[in-house]
Amino acid sequence: MTGRFPIEDVSPVVSCGRYPAKAVVGEVVPVSARAYREGHDALGCNVVWLGPDGAARPFTRMRAGEPGQDRWHAAIRPDAVGEWRFTVEAFQDPYLTWQNAVTKKLAAGQGPAELANDLAEGARVLEAALALVPAADRKRVRAAVVALRDDDRELPRRVGPALDLAALLWDHPVRELVTTGDEHRLWVDRPRALFSAWYEFFPRSEGAVPATVDAPARSGTFRTAVDRLPGVAAMGFDVLYLPPIHPIGRINRKGRNNSLTADPDDVGSPWAIGAAEGGHDAIHPDLGTPADFRAFLAAAAGQGLEVAMDLALQCAPDHPWVTEHPEWFTTRADGSIAYAENPPKKYQDIYPVNFDNDPEGIRAEILRVVLHWVGEGVRIFRVDNPHTKPFDFWHWLIWQVKQVEPDVLFLAEAFTRPAIMHGLGKIGFTQSYTYFTWRTSAVEMRAYCEELVAAADYMRPNFWPNTPDILHESLQHGGPPMFKIRAVLAALLSPSWGMYAGYELFEHVARPGAEEYLDNEKYELRPRDWAEAQAQGRSLAPFIATLNRVRRDNPALHRLRNLRFHDVDNPALLCWSKHDPDTGNTVLVICSFDSRSVQWGNTTLDMPALGLDWHERFTVHDELTGTSYDWGQRNAVRLDPYLQPAHVFTVRRPAPPAVPEPVAAAPAELTVAAVPADLSGGTAPTAPAPEDEARWTS
Repeated sequence: MTGRFPIEDVSPVVSCGRYPAKAVVGEVVPVSARAYREGHDALGCNVVWLGPDGAARPFTRMRAGEPGQDRWHAAIRPDAVGEWRFTVEAFQDPYLTWQNAVTKKLAAGQGPAELANDLAEGARVLEAALALVPAADRKRVRAAVVALRDDDRELPRRVGPALDLAALLWDHPVRELVTTGDEHRLWVDRPRALFSAWYEFFPRSEGAVPATVDAPARSGTFRTAVDRLPGVAAMGFDVLYLPPIHPIGRINRKGRNNSLTADPDDVGSPWAIGAAEGGHDAIHPDLGTPADFRAFLAAAAGQGLEVAMDLALQCAPDHPWVTEHPEWFTTRADGSIAYAENPPKKYQDIYPVNFDNDPEGIRAEILRVVLHWVGEGVRIFRVDNPHTKPFDFWHWLIWQVKQVEPDVLFLAEAFTRPAIMHGLGKIGFTQSYTYFTWRTSAVEMRAYCEELVAAADYMRPNFWPNTPDILHESLQHGGPPMFKIRAVLAALLSPSWGMYAGYELFEHVARPGAEEYLDNEKYELRPRDWAEAQAQGRSLAPFIATLNRVRRDNPALHRLRNLRFHDVDNPALLCWSKHDPDTGNTVLVICSFDSRSVQWGNTTLDMPALGLDWHERFTVHDELTGTSYDWGQRNAVRLDPYLQPAHVFTVRRPAPPAVPEPVAAAPAELTVAAVPADLSGGTAPTAPAPEDEARWTS
């Protein structure tokens, strides 16, 4: 920092500036700092921000926040991918100092003689402003200078034109004693880094043919998996995540349900990467050829889907690296290579990479692999267990890749200690899996989401209600309503969410004693009859499509920083909102955590968080049912898990009342029709009641 005035506690700054803060193109990024000065003269602050091209963006003035806290606030909106830089400046504002003094002296009744020096000082400041204001406004400024120096005018007419320039000189201030703070970095990604809806499926299961007595099972391929793309797109997803597509090792291959002994027809886990056919830069021959993969990417893009690829830095015992570079692994005392363990779990089919024996060689090879797939058209990588690899390696790799292709995104699959998850976000991971799955009460979910909002400068959550590894007991035993509840929570609390195939079919049977699926697709082919499930009404797909449509249509849901919670007097219910000041769009959600019983509650809404005044009435329109209600700050709600476990409201400010036509005389008596009370605390619904959803029961 250089200059006269202290500038402290600048935000957003991550780890004292060691890493850049994060934003996406078009996101409103709040910038704040603490700045103060001696005495009573006015202080001003502004943000200087430079785009990736090095060009300065428009002057951004900061406003003072809470009285007495000396905290200044502004917002910037980056418009390009890349590294941005910003600096907070503090300056003496002579116009504001003059305005404050003159206003007080006029109120005290001082006359022209007592204000002579003030009038001269005002003219000096305005003359300096002539070089700063737009050409179209210079005439006004000159007229104000003339007025201040005109002794023949009455005092109010001398001062008035100068005081009327307050708004102009706020945007184009005269700055003296400018102090420049430290420069800080902001990495800006494309919008999908923050707002995305993910769907995971195994290509080998799509179009697979189960084994029969007469014939072995036949794997699905990229060509057959294309048939599933329209169904995924119809549900409103925009990212299709594929587990590893590489050759699968045969040595120590796991059998069905993670058994240690594999039958000859067992397909093995895709995460046991590498065999005679190749390693991380190869495609499993059962899935097809590189040309088939490129055709699959093109078909997905045609459906509005971007394909995310798994990056799992581990090897099967027969991976080419094991023989070509044995130094890249850990050798045990008996001379064997150590396989992966997470006691009591053992992964005999996987060798972890040891990054310490030949770090330069390993880094060069992995960078080559990643850039190979980037060259094939992949721009999103879901990274398997990044917390088990060195953090300096990830920091190096991510920024090496972004130098080549800034649009590449990385999702961290790291279910580990909070400090590590936050650390991965800081060093460059675009998004992160979270503890969402294990937050099963309203109070837990609220506290966790508030923690994530506080970390929005560097960590972007992606909420998943299930994965191939995780089938939480709430889904095992909660019935179909719980599948709806968890989908609402995941899709509408976080800007990014995802689900693993089978969720829409209410798959809920777990392997005994484990939090994962029975007959797990990680170890076997699992073809599903999507069309039959849809035809029989055993699919959640229409509900998922509605949630994703609501997400897409409401800009407020595209952000994380705007998440606000509201009080509700029932601990089984959670109430939250998101408001977008630019568009005025507001979404208000009340969701039950109880999948078995009807729950009532009374809300106490934070009205300013909705963009409303405390006294206002407004209309809420339920996007799930089409019903509308008249609401205020306090409202009663009733949620039935089988009919409607959540309200998803868009908030509509009522139009001002029309001026009534004058009438000659009022009738002697008026008859008022009774209006039935609405279960949600307002007037009667304007659309039919929700349809019976018993058909969701599996």
